[in-house]
Amino acid sequence: MKRTKIIDLIRRTDYGAKVVVKGWVRTKRGSKAVCFIALNDGSTIKNVQVVADIADFDEELLKQITTGACLSVTGTLVESPGAGQSSEVHATQIELLGTCDADYPMQKKGQSFEFMRKNAHMRLRTNTFGAVMRIRHQMAYAIHTYFHEHGYCYFHTPIITASDCEGAGEMFQVTTKNLYDLKKGDDGKILYDDDFFGKQTSLTVSGQLEGELGATALGAIYTFGPTFRAENSNTPRHLAEFWMIEPEMAFIDLEELQDVEEDFIKYCVRWALDHCQDDLEFLNKMIDKSLLERLQGVCTTEFVRLDYTEGISILQDAVNKGHKFEFPVSWGMDLASEHERYLVEEHFKKPVIMSGYPKEIKAFYMKQNADGKTVQGTDVLFPQIGEIIGGSVREENYAKLMSRIEELHIPMKDMWWYLDTRRFGSCPHGGFGLGFERLMLFVTGMQNIRDVIPFPRTPGQAEF
Repeated sequence: MKRTKIIDLIRRTDYGAKVVVKGWVRTKRGSKAVCFIALNDGSTIKNVQVVADIADFDEELLKQITTGACLSVTGTLVESPGAGQSSEVHATQIELLGTCDADYPMQKKGQSFEFMRKNAHMRLRTNTFGAVMRIRHQMAYAIHTYFHEHGYCYFHTPIITASDCEGAGEMFQVTTKNLYDLKKGDDGKILYDDDFFGKQTSLTVSGQLEGELGATALGAIYTFGPTFRAENSNTPRHLAEFWMIEPEMAFIDLEELQDVEEDFIKYCVRWALDHCQDDLEFLNKMIDKSLLERLQGVCTTEFVRLDYTEGISILQDAVNKGHKFEFPVSWGMDLASEHERYLVEEHFKKPVIMSGYPKEIKAFYMKQNADGKTVQGTDVLFPQIGEIIGGSVREENYAKLMSRIEELHIPMKDMWWYLDTRRFGSCPHGGFGLGFERLMLFVTGMQNIRDVIPFPRTPGQAEF
């Protein structure tokens, strides 16, 4: 007989039907006569209650049904007399598919998130992480759906690259060379002519530069894939391996770019509210009691458009009125998370799109404003998170771009192809990057970025 997923079973009302359910035991309780088993198969946050008359089953079998064990249950679907569930399964046959040892780490008790990170291979079976991963799936689907519906091409940029998009040099090197016997030149520097690609290569920090090539040929593209930063940051907001969404659009100006950023992020949040109701209600109850209210607020409010200089003035005014920031506020500085959150959570009380940043704190490829001091960069700032999106109109003028590259002493020997976009039919264009895990933090209410990706990669941590 064909298995029924629990998400489908709990919607059924054809009581008396014979059904087969399979899953993992969340809990088992009972009396001398009846055993109650909460079974979950990962398809929903909700369990199905299996009722087994003890007299009908072997005592040794029932002893082996412990938290974490895997079962196949055949029985009758009946209307449940208990609160919190509409139906249950009265078992006629139980098959033990997999026993669970007594040291199973995810017992039904309150484990800390730190403990669960050390057991990340098993934490996926808990209610919290099951909810987070189902929402992660829905968010990925929403992203692809949004861009498909708006005419973008899904564009695959390389994982292995010779270019450093951000210019920070914090990249993981890719090599087939024998690290114990490195070939070096007369100047002592490592030679890469005998390496696999014949040059020094790394894991990508961003697909943006290649994405610009796609946009200047296809009009509008988006990337969605893993990116890597060899940044020694042990914080709740940083990962060494994470996923990025990076749309790039030809023939777009600053105002249009901000419109896309706002529309896209609202679409994703609205999708979560429409498609993840049970999981969000669970997280709202167990993790963050203001989660649903905050998500609904984003969908219904108009984002503030704020110039960087005005933002600094607001922050300085707050300091003058006695507000304490850990980091000082001055024009020309890169805003810290505390500054971003003050603007969003305390001053405006709504999301903010900030633009007009000083060129000295932004990347070389951002289009300069006429004042020669600021650039058309944009950051979308969210409550709880701070920056969730970073983007810009790109500098399409070859001379201006080269001047900025030379000013910053950026090595461009491996990026001739990027500069060709400014030589051969250059056009106005722009785009942004959204860290998928940052979006997940906001949508789930989780507090640590390590808890919204199945297997986090951080300094000193590459298990599983």
